[in-house]
Amino acid sequence: MFDPSIYQARRAALARQMGEGLALFLGNGLAPMNYPANPYPFRQDGAFRYLFGLDQPDLAAVVELPSGRAHLFGQDLGLDDVVWMGQQPSVAHLAASAGVEHWHAPEALAPMLREALRLGRPVHFLPPYRGEQELALEALLDIRADRVRQHASEPLIRAYVEVAARKGPEEIAQMELAMERVTRPMYLEAMRLARPGAREQELAGRLEGMVLAAGSALAYPMILSRDGQILHNHSHANVLRAGDLLLIDAGAQSPLGYATDITRTLPVGGKFSPKQAAIYNIVLAAEEAAIQGIAPGVPYRALHLLASRIIAQGLKDLGLMRGEVEAAVEAGAHALFFPHGLGHMIGMDVHDMEGLGEDFVGYDRQHARSTQFGLAYLRLARPLREGFVVTVEPGVYFIPELIDQWKAQGLHQEFIDYDALDEYRDFGGIRIEDNVLVTATGHRVLGPRIPKTIEEVEEAMR
Repeated sequence: MFDPSIYQARRAALARQMGEGLALFLGNGLAPMNYPANPYPFRQDGAFRYLFGLDQPDLAAVVELPSGRAHLFGQDLGLDDVVWMGQQPSVAHLAASAGVEHWHAPEALAPMLREALRLGRPVHFLPPYRGEQELALEALLDIRADRVRQHASEPLIRAYVEVAARKGPEEIAQMELAMERVTRPMYLEAMRLARPGAREQELAGRLEGMVLAAGSALAYPMILSRDGQILHNHSHANVLRAGDLLLIDAGAQSPLGYATDITRTLPVGGKFSPKQAAIYNIVLAAEEAAIQGIAPGVPYRALHLLASRIIAQGLKDLGLMRGEVEAAVEAGAHALFFPHGLGHMIGMDVHDMEGLGEDFVGYDRQHARSTQFGLAYLRLARPLREGFVVTVEPGVYFIPELIDQWKAQGLHQEFIDYDALDEYRDFGGIRIEDNVLVTATGHRVLGPRIPKTIEEVEEAMR
């Protein structure tokens, strides 16, 4: 954990933005895999861990507003628990490590909330994403479980996003630690192993084993596939063939739960074909231009559109698109090849805070979400601020089903040469992704460099 003063300062900053009342935070419990004593690996709620630093299950907390005074609720374990789990820290010890002066047994939580409501003091809570949290809030606040999310506090959501979006130096250090110790070695190993005849599941198992051996965990389910045109492809069922492109999107978490999120696309066998190299360099140019444009005050939507124009121009140079590039991007024709957003916030969770509502995190009142295909999937559009950490991950994909649908509908024929696309139907996809800190004067790519140019990748694979 960080020093207790860091968690106290975070809670104080949150409380200063709120009015009167209480802010309730429920930590996660264990989730049974197939019976109660056999749970899935525990993952703490991101907001709870950010504000209190505690990574134990079955805890809850209340922050009094606007003073910031905090209360921790938890049950000390009995002898039977110790037999199976070993000695565990007391609730008093956990409270001290989080800078919390008041701790209570779990049964004290409901009376505190009821008394606040009786006195007309609002109880704020963040939107839950687990069914057991909804049931707990139903019991504590007498709100039907299926309506709990409707009663989540928008003021608390906005205050939390304001506080947690800007990362402190201790958080950046955690992300770079995960990058240096786990993420970069994992990708170097993938470059060594991506050979014809290898099974995707063997590579995925080897890479996840490296993460576990480093005392870490994957930050999210790994994408590792020669079918890179499937954006969230979690299958590892293929055998790699000479000439394939292998897309790997994976990240690890730091000791205190901060995520990395990196993507590289590798030529199976170690060398890009001329066709692959041409598309790869388009994606790389888009990524590098977007990174160079990162600075405080720059709307991320503008960087997405910058990357889109570079992709459209590159595809036009190859004869796959045509017409005026600016008009093609404005019409959304490029989204046939680049159908997702440029990136998102990253921090305690890989899609940082998006469980609170993507629009609260990535948009503001001046930047509304587009309804245009492709641009509508942009998770982050608002102006960047110093301390934000974002992913930059443009891609070019050839999705046969999408190509066939657009061609049948006659969409954007003035900008897309559908006949020329026939020889790319089995190409797959290319994505390149890095994690970037917004600094006071510009930006900094986090972590040691992971081979990214064609020359670097091919050299690493040799």
